[in-house]
Amino acid sequence: METQPPPPYQLQRRTKWMVPLLTSFFLASLVISASLFAFSSSSISSFSSASLSQQALLLLSFSQIPSTVSDEPLFVESKLLSSSPHDAVPPRPVPRLAYLISGSAGDGRSLRRTLRALYHPNNQYVVHLDLEAPASERLEVAAAIRNDPVYSRFGNVRVIDRANMVTYRGPTMVTNTLHAASVLLKERGDWDWFINLSASDYPLVTQDDLLYALSSVPRELNFIEHTSDIGWKEHFRAKPIIIDPGLYSLQKTDVFWITEKRTVPTAFKLFIGSAWMMLSHQFIEFCLWGWDNLPRTILMYYANYISSPEGYFQTVICNAPEFRNTTVNNDLHFIAWDNPPQQHPHLLTLEDFSKMVISNAPFARKFGRNDTVLDKIDKELLGRDLDGFVPSKWYDALKMNISDDLLYQVRNVTELRPGPGAERLKVLMSRLLSSDSFNETHCI
Repeated sequence: METQPPPPYQLQRRTKWMVPLLTSFFLASLVISASLFAFSSSSISSFSSASLSQQALLLLSFSQIPSTVSDEPLFVESKLLSSSPHDAVPPRPVPRLAYLISGSAGDGRSLRRTLRALYHPNNQYVVHLDLEAPASERLEVAAAIRNDPVYSRFGNVRVIDRANMVTYRGPTMVTNTLHAASVLLKERGDWDWFINLSASDYPLVTQDDLLYALSSVPRELNFIEHTSDIGWKEHFRAKPIIIDPGLYSLQKTDVFWITEKRTVPTAFKLFIGSAWMMLSHQFIEFCLWGWDNLPRTILMYYANYISSPEGYFQTVICNAPEFRNTTVNNDLHFIAWDNPPQQHPHLLTLEDFSKMVISNAPFARKFGRNDTVLDKIDKELLGRDLDGFVPSKWYDALKMNISDDLLYQVRNVTELRPGPGAERLKVLMSRLLSSDSFNETHCI
């Protein structure tokens, strides 16, 4: 029986569904081919699965998609950290130090004496008397520094005009330290380490000794006493919530507690230690810029923490992966603590002199105002006359070039004359940095 051809309306129906079918088949084949091509390419060049999707879309859209495989950091924090201008500059032969010297009411003369004993034209200094000091005392300190011909010649001592109210046990001491560090960064910020001291601190070595000993120390190291074993302080410091009136009041009063308590943080780990430290330029930049927000977050937490100066910087540095392995667990101070529980330092006297020297520390605290032990340190360790500068290479050159018009000239402020203090410091640095367990004792 002869087959009849399909009617015309059936041919039209077949045509209608055949065209979409063929189109879908073609597109599906193209996608499968592109995927297979991308897969084979990834086995050779080790692209990620995300790259496979990008290549398939690339074949379909013919638009350029940037590759995820690049030496360029993906996140802005990494870019900021890797592009620090201070890191790009090779270290200078002689380091440069930046000091904060702070005090309160009645500390004006002690502050000026400490500044004199610490002074070197290669360094930078910020001096701060807090708001508890009367205006007349702050003006006296500012006038003495402004009228000093040596300070004026080198222009490296700055007095904080708008004084802060500082409560030692509250966060205002931390904010005052950050304030001084920001001034030191803004004004001639090409220094290597930041050191915070008070008017009751005093050096046990000359600045020539200290600069000489630090010349061979890696500039990224941070000398900061720290431990995560907070013990009883968890209950008495981490959990209570305090308010520091120094944040909003012009009169100094003690911090006060509120009735509620809080749990120990889980977003970061708490560390404690000494309030006195020597911090690297890079870490100070991190604390002030805070490109990953960690320093600001921790600062907000420590705003209600009792004795925050003994925990803020320790907690920041030990929770920052890029800095936690730069710590040296020492505050570079000789301090005679009460025992137990090591909360308040004794005032140092002549009886402590030999122990200070044996400690090899560059600084000591806490001294009473104009105590006779300071005169002994000046005479036997610093060689300093009353109200004079510490004898050193730069000071010898200065005295030789004083003219009648008081244009003080020193050709090279980086020439050093190290003495016995430098040898003591070398012993200390060798002990701190050459320990077999040094690389295993960061932030534990």
